[in-house]
Amino acid sequence: MKKTLLLTIALLLSTAMFAQSRAIILSESFNTSGMPSGWGVYGGGTNSWTVQNTNRAGGMPWEMEFFWEPQFEGTSYLSMGSFDLSNIPSFVISFKHYYENYSNESTIGIATSSDGGATWNSGWSKTFSVTAQYVQNELITTSDVGKDNVMIALYFEGNSYDINYWSFDDFLIYSQEQNDINVNTFDISANLGVGQSEVKFTAKNLGTNAIESFEASYQVEDGETVTQTFETNLASYESEQFTFDTKATLFPGKYTISLNINKVNNGDDQDMSNNAATKDVTVGYGIAERIPMIEHFSSSTCYPCVFVNTAMEELTAANPGKYTYTKYPMNGPGTGDPYYTAECGTRRTYYNVNSVPTIFLDGGTSEAPVTQLALDRRLNENSFVNIQGAFQVEGSTITVAADFMAYNDIYNAKAYVAVNEKTTTGNTGSNGETEFHHIMIKMLSSAQGQAMSINAGEIQHVEYTLDLSGTHVEDMNDLEVAIWLQNQSTKEIYNSKFAMEYTEHLYAVEDLSAVIGDNAVDFCIAWHKPEKGNPTGYNIYLDGELLFENFDETNISTDEGEILNYLKDGNKHIVEVVAVYENGTSVGSAVLVVFDGTNVSEMAESNISIYPNPAKDFVKISGDDRINSVKVYNCLGMMVEEIEVNANEAEINISEYNTGIYFFNVMTENGNVIKKVVKK
Repeated sequence: MKKTLLLTIALLLSTAMFAQSRAIILSESFNTSGMPSGWGVYGGGTNSWTVQNTNRAGGMPWEMEFFWEPQFEGTSYLSMGSFDLSNIPSFVISFKHYYENYSNESTIGIATSSDGGATWNSGWSKTFSVTAQYVQNELITTSDVGKDNVMIALYFEGNSYDINYWSFDDFLIYSQEQNDINVNTFDISANLGVGQSEVKFTAKNLGTNAIESFEASYQVEDGETVTQTFETNLASYESEQFTFDTKATLFPGKYTISLNINKVNNGDDQDMSNNAATKDVTVGYGIAERIPMIEHFSSSTCYPCVFVNTAMEELTAANPGKYTYTKYPMNGPGTGDPYYTAECGTRRTYYNVNSVPTIFLDGGTSEAPVTQLALDRRLNENSFVNIQGAFQVEGSTITVAADFMAYNDIYNAKAYVAVNEKTTTGNTGSNGETEFHHIMIKMLSSAQGQAMSINAGEIQHVEYTLDLSGTHVEDMNDLEVAIWLQNQSTKEIYNSKFAMEYTEHLYAVEDLSAVIGDNAVDFCIAWHKPEKGNPTGYNIYLDGELLFENFDETNISTDEGEILNYLKDGNKHIVEVVAVYENGTSVGSAVLVVFDGTNVSEMAESNISIYPNPAKDFVKISGDDRINSVKVYNCLGMMVEEIEVNANEAEINISEYNTGIYFFNVMTENGNVIKKVVKK
């Protein structure tokens, strides 16, 4: 049997007339499962064209797919609709496509019709035989161009049996001006960490003239507009990514960023309709490296699974450390895989899987096999969740510990932990394979997952212990543990990771706090060492930038001018502390600190003094202004005591204070002043 029979989606066929601007005739990138309005199929292959939730061609999911089955031989026209091409002598069509060859070669082309699809005239065609991703930019001139009712179609010509599938995306049809630049994509990530972020975009030359320079600008909400002139040498049809020199400084929250290209070659762009883009972004406390999660439904009695398993083994071998993987043995076709469990069935129901092989990448795109392109796309997307875990084995018992840290508020999520065996042989079936990889043995605590909500900056910790003697495990020394956090509304996986193997967990710091004095003279960070584990030190980050590396204390106070100037640049800052171990680092613990010196009295600050400092038993506070009271805080932000003064000076007994750093909030009749005191 050549391949499995995939479900086909009923085509929604319709025809439509579209009013066109001078330059852009059609722009279609597909964002739903149905056929776009006005699109339809003529000739053979009526049921071969569907919109799939994949991104093989190089765009974003979704995309148009031409599938080999039902098999036919001949020409199939995918009409994109009817267009008014009056006074347009030619047009350009641009699109991305991914061709997967099975045997021989096949042809695609662009054709037009001005008699309702009875006659098609080809304006371009090309024959392909090599599996790869391609981009086409073709100038089309046929006898139909220039008329007021012209159908434009992509066509396949050949025997559909010779391909596995052909995926298409990002269709753009336009007539050319001399100077015409297009914002092709706005490349800033939708998930950003606090601090400075690069603003990137890709521009494409749709005109006949080469573009030597252009002026572009961006704006965050209603903030200041950043404008820059970019020097380039962009030939017709070419595209290039550009980055603004001035980064966007962002604090936690949600923003809309707008982008505009204003001038081209020191003059006006002849079509301004394609010069703008916007992007909605979410800014969290920080960002984490994304490790894509692969969930693979397969069976040792499935013949098409052999091809997919081979392709996935090649993909994973080429990407060590860049994926997490769990394979669920299924109870079909036929007798099914001997290692099938009810937990595998629970995950199958969760995803509504009805055939194998089926693979989900990060809970979204369903593909078999996963392409390098799809994996790279997920790897390049920021995550707001950091995961760290480890497991140990004693006899037949496994113990797993894991931390989930969120840089943004996470709700309605579930944590999943799957114990896999790296290689199994005991589940050999009828498809000819003798060994299998990443086979799910047991899910902890169950296949239903553990409900979890996490506030930004916080950590959720889980631990499980289970005797695996009643499972299909073959070798207790060949285990791996996959951990992931999944959104239960969208099924998107926030992030995933393989646990560290046969070793102790890297526990995170506890009780992190940070204090900035009202006048930014004092800055203190404090935390408690992990309850378990022995870190060699701590890495301290301020707004994502490494402030101190492998620091060996559990609190730090600084009034260094460079740091204080940085703090004054904005009123919100993120402090993160990560425990450092000999074999790696824990997840971080993060906290939001706010600086607002608007209520500080300069007069009060200049008149107040505290001495001695450092002090052992007593400190004296004095000033020209009347002191109403003094509040004393430790470096964890907890108030130690409050002292009524109502005089110009006071003496405070600190002999029973623990050694460390304290903040004295001196409240005077002319304002408040915060002073740092070191207790010896």
